[in-house]
Amino acid sequence: MTLEHSLYGPLSDPAGNAGHQDHPPRVGFFTDTSVCIGCKACEVACKEWNAVPEDGLNLLGMSFDNTGMLGADSWRHVAFIEQQRPLGHQDPGLSELPTGPSVAEAAAEVVADALRQTERGGGDLGTAPVDLGFPSFQLPGAATGAETRTQFRWLMASDVCKHCTHAGCLDVCPTGALFRTEFGSVVVQQDICNGCGYCVSGCPYGVIDRRHDDGRAWKCTLCYDRLRGDLEPACAKACPTESIQFGPLDELRERAAQRLDYLHEAGVPEARLYGHDPDDGVGGDGAFFLLLDEPEVYGLPPDPVVPTRDLPSMWKHAGMAAAVLVGASLSAFLGRRRR
Repeated sequence: MTLEHSLYGPLSDPAGNAGHQDHPPRVGFFTDTSVCIGCKACEVACKEWNAVPEDGLNLLGMSFDNTGMLGADSWRHVAFIEQQRPLGHQDPGLSELPTGPSVAEAAAEVVADALRQTERGGGDLGTAPVDLGFPSFQLPGAATGAETRTQFRWLMASDVCKHCTHAGCLDVCPTGALFRTEFGSVVVQQDICNGCGYCVSGCPYGVIDRRHDDGRAWKCTLCYDRLRGDLEPACAKACPTESIQFGPLDELRERAAQRLDYLHEAGVPEARLYGHDPDDGVGGDGAFFLLLDEPEVYGLPPDPVVPTRDLPSMWKHAGMAAAVLVGASLSAFLGRRRR
């Protein structure tokens, strides 16, 4: 076990640093969001294999999202981001239609206002034939002018625990419930977890969470049981577009760099990698991403830093403060004796 970069900075062998000898190569995820179609197959596969409870089946009013974020009951979360930005001149078909947020009351108000402006206050709705536009041999939207189309694009991304090289959740756990596996991933042992919640505040990504019914912490395990059986994680196995790619981390980083170069050459200059750099604030992630916009757009922190980075400095300043306190106490005591 090496002490160099044990708290912060690049660390070439997290599993070896945790005491594993003759361990397999470090594995992880590379998520290419440019080919994610938002099917949520990863969410379903994760829940089915790991017996993760359902966490709500209703839309949240935030696009086509029913989970909102990662949590104790959401180990995979597919984000749907709608942007008023052109991408291949997509036509969402919403031009001149009464639309509003996906919240019942707000949508009702929008529709009611639109109905008041129609002939007979909307009394004719549903009584006239509607041309659905098929069968037809024309391209969708070809019958309307380009000036009526809305500039719009989707960004979709499947988020997951990053299995950091320097995992803040693992470093602050007082019971040893969190541990580093021989594959380099970070796993919670629920039978040891006491529900203190230190790991929740120690995660720079806000991933790990406690379940409301038992108070214990839960998160993605990188399907540790499947890895030990030479199987890939359930989410990667279920992904139909290979947006979620699993394998040795070094190979994934090379593949990601090649994909990034291809997108830049194809005219997508905003494409970028996130979490791949061993010199970042967590020593590089075991699950990293190719994004098509700023990390904040996807709900990711722009510059995550493991809390233990400042631990040596904190102990140094605490020691100095203690020394000053002891010196002041001795001075006061000796001063009294002289009197």
